[in-house]
This record gives sequence, structure tokens and C-alpha cells, in this order.
Amino acid sequence: REKRKEEKREKKRKVKREKEEKKREKKKEEKREKKRKEKRERREKRKEEKREKRTEKRREKKTKEKGREQREEKRREKGKQKRRERRKEKEEKREKKRKEKREKKTEKRREKKRKEKREKKRKEKREKKREEKRENKKKEEKREKERKVKREKKTKEKRREKRTEKKEKKRKDAREKKRKEKRREK
Repeated sequence: REKRKEEKREKKRKVKREKEEKKREKKKEEKREKKRKEKRERREKRKEEKREKRTEKRREKKTKEKGREQREEKRREKGKQKRRERRKEKEEKREKKRKEKREKKTEKRREKKRKEKREKKRKEKREKKREEKRENKKKEEKREKERKVKREKKTKEKRREKRTEKKEKKRKDAREKKRKEKRREK
């Protein structure tokens, strides 16, 4: 009986030991599992962080790229704007020159017309004066002719009168002579 009891106890102890052993083993396993889990989680975390980092880097790169592109675009746009402005200025300058040329031409034409008008007026004035001179000369010549004719007429008249007076005197003298002769004869 004692022996059996001992065996029983031994069995119990054995069972207990095994149980404890199992417990310990389980605990160890759990610990190991925990460690593995933690390791895995750490690995995962690191991976995630790496991934995040890569994504961030990519994002930054993209942003940088985008920024660079935008800057580039801005620069290009600025260049285009400048070129446009330069073109506009050139065109305006050309237009101004053309306008000035046109105005100069117009002014030249106007001046020419004014000159021609003045010249025409002067010519007409000269012509008028010449005409007046000619007219005056003609009138003067006519008057002179008339005066000459008048003078000649007068001279002729005077001569005639003189001749008549002479004749009259001759007749008178002859009559007087005759009378004297008659008186002498008596």
C-alpha cells in the first residue's frame, strides 16, 4: 500500500512536473512567439517606414519636379511675354515711322500745292501788271495820237487863218490902192 501510495504520489508529481514543464514550455513558446511577433512587427514597421520614406521622397521629388517645371514654365512664359512686348514695341516704332513718313509726305504735298498757288498768284499778278502796262501804253499812245491830231488840226487851222488873213489883207490893200488910185485920178 505504501508503495502504491508512493507510486501514486510519484505519478502525481510526474504529472505535475510534466504539467509544469508543459506550462514552462508553453510560456517559453509564448515568449518566443511574442518575440517573433515583435520582430515581425518591428520589421513590418521598418518596412512601412521605408515605404513611407520612399513615398515621401517620391512626393518631394515630384513636388520639386513640379516646382522646377512650373519655374521653367514661368521662365518660358516670361520669355514669351518679353518677346511679345519687344515685337509690339518694334511694331509700334515701325507704325510711328510710317505715320511720320506719311505726314511728311502729306506736308510736302501741301507745301508744294501752297507754293504752286503762290507762284500762280504771283504769275497772275505779274501778268495783270504787264497787261495793265500794255493797256496804259496803248491808251497813252492813243491819247498822244489824238493830241498830235489835235495839234496838227490846230496848226492847219492857224495856217489857214493866217493865209485867209493874208489874202484878206491883200484884198484890202488892193482895194485901198484902187481907191487911192481913183482919188488920184480925180
